[in-house]
Amino acid sequence: MLLNLKNIYKNYGKEPLIVPVLKDISLEVIQGDYVAIMGPSGSGKTTLMNIIGCLDRASTGTYLFEDEDISEMNDDALSDLRLNKIGFVFQNFNLLSSETAQENVALPLIYAGIHKEERNHRADVALSKVGLQDRTTFKPSQLSGGQKQRVAIARALINHPRILLADEPTGALDQASGKQVMELFKALNDEGVTIIMITHDASVASHAKKILHIIDGEIIENKQGGAA
Repeated sequence: MLLNLKNIYKNYGKEPLIVPVLKDISLEVIQGDYVAIMGPSGSGKTTLMNIIGCLDRASTGTYLFEDEDISEMNDDALSDLRLNKIGFVFQNFNLLSSETAQENVALPLIYAGIHKEERNHRADVALSKVGLQDRTTFKPSQLSGGQKQRVAIARALINHPRILLADEPTGALDQASGKQVMELFKALNDEGVTIIMITHDASVASHAKKILHIIDGEIIENKQGGAA
């Protein structure tokens, strides 16, 4: 089992003003899964993604990542896990405007202590994987929205993570660019990359193997997607 969440609750605030955000969430993800999480604004889906990505901790419940209990990890261990085992893709790309595509993709390798020549080689390989081998020296201002998102995906893949987490990966893209990103996700998943994405778009979610619907912090539906 890659991920195993059991009876996860997440609350914000303190008594008497506690706000429950997640309520009794249980979820299992195996290697090679492709999961879409859907829900209206304020449903708790982003909070769930943050907990899965070890950016936040549950109030109660158990979260096992490859059979390791996340609650027993200190901040340094969580940082290492995020760096080496989780790739993040955000709606707004989060690219550094002053850096080239190659430099943006290589950023996680700096934190990993990889020397420059190896960083650049691995970044070029990752950019080739997403079809941007001819854009390595381009800065974000010289790229289309779809190309920026593919740079972000290459960066997320640079450390060969166990799981790719994508928050509204097509939300800032036009229809054609969004379709290209979904085709890339399918190709990555076909190669064995595990993907969990948040989306409000049912047509995007249909590309996944499993679709979870969250309302008011609870999973109300767990069904197979079109790719199952």
